Amino acid sequence: MKITVTSEKTSDDKVSAKVTVDAKDVDAAVAKTYKDIAHRYNFQGFRRGHAPRPVIDGIMGKDAVLAQATDDLMNDVQPLVIEELDIVPVERPDWGEDLAPVVEHADFHAECTVTVPPAAELKSYDAPAIDMPPEEVTDAEIDAQLDQLLSYRTTFEDDPEATEVKAGDMITAKVVNKLNVPELAGDDRTLGLANPNLPKEFVDAVVGMKPGETKDITWSREHREEDPDEADENGNRNFEVEVTVNTIKKAVTPELTDEVAKSSFGFDTVAELRDAVKDEIAEDKKQSLPGLKEDRVLAAIGEQLDLDEVPEAYQNQVFSELGEEFLGQLSRRGMSLDMYLNARQIKSEDFLADLHDQAEERARQSLALDALAAKLELECTEDDLRREFANAGVEDVDASMDEFKKDGRMPAVRQSIRRTKAVQWLVDNAVVTVVDEIAEAAKADDAEEADAE
Repeated sequence: MKITVTSEKTSDDKVSAKVTVDAKDVDAAVAKTYKDIAHRYNFQGFRRGHAPRPVIDGIMGKDAVLAQATDDLMNDVQPLVIEELDIVPVERPDWGEDLAPVVEHADFHAECTVTVPPAAELKSYDAPAIDMPPEEVTDAEIDAQLDQLLSYRTTFEDDPEATEVKAGDMITAKVVNKLNVPELAGDDRTLGLANPNLPKEFVDAVVGMKPGETKDITWSREHREEDPDEADENGNRNFEVEVTVNTIKKAVTPELTDEVAKSSFGFDTVAELRDAVKDEIAEDKKQSLPGLKEDRVLAAIGEQLDLDEVPEAYQNQVFSELGEEFLGQLSRRGMSLDMYLNARQIKSEDFLADLHDQAEERARQSLALDALAAKLELECTEDDLRREFANAGVEDVDASMDEFKKDGRMPAVRQSIRRTKAVQWLVDNAVVTVVDEIAEAAKADDAEEADAE
């Protein structure tokens, strides 16, 4: 199909385009529509697919046929316009409500408006400065990994010196359900107050109680339709328990000795265990540090985006992309979204809020990469495209590229390649300060504990 496209960028993140379709292609589109109708419907007296135009016009109406031909033509034209302009639309092109139907033997003219990602600038185009962990394994990293391993063997024992419950404590308690909280009831319930699934009001009320103390605790929630219990006159669902603190527990983590190294981890000595952990961390660093560096330069360049607010339409597009990526990952693991949320005790509204935050962050980073690619004049060549398709493992590179161009998907591939080049420039030119972050975090924790004492 032969089309001519002229365009101009407006000031509101839109591209206005004028499209002309050659008369020969218009006639081909009309002929195809008549053929499709002849095959789709039964016309009395004619075999399917053989009804002549006058018969179709008499029954369907010529105006209806030309309207359908126009719709079909626009479906074919739209991806060609996107390819011609080399843009990645945020929304489907808007052809207006008064699009005139095609006229046989005449060129077809149409205008459309396409919403595109905003063109933004960066506050600074300098390569970012980032902190990175050292490539070699440090003692602090080994110690942290060993502490993590030992924490899996932590037990909780009664703490006779504890005089009152503190935030985050592990306790045992007698809980009597008085209203709507059967799941908490028990004579000797073990409760970790750091558990996010415990009602906040319940936890806040327990903090400060002494062993042997009894307290009535009440709270309320806005009633929801799915709740089985009736709402009160204020539209709330009420809860009440009687709590008696039995004991306050303390965490007891075993000291790492040769005996523990052998009995718990299968190594004869602590030294052998440390060497094994060191090797494991070293291997992990080889795999993870390149990705970590990319993540940090992306975060840094995103902060340089000179844009107060990401347009809602573009953010929604990125949100949809993130959602599709995540659902695809779950599907490959044989999980549904409900299974994932239930397994991790995540509320759907919290999951969506977090996804929106991620979408805004990715949108800002993507726009920053576009700005950097434009500033550096990074281009996507034909060789880049062919390499991209070859690396994807397609059997016929030429056929796949033609299909992408026909479908209007090639601009997105070009955009991705330009962004990848921008990321590589950031990685190659970033100013890196090596920081033993695990050791720094340990120092900060020690200082915080000292201040608390």
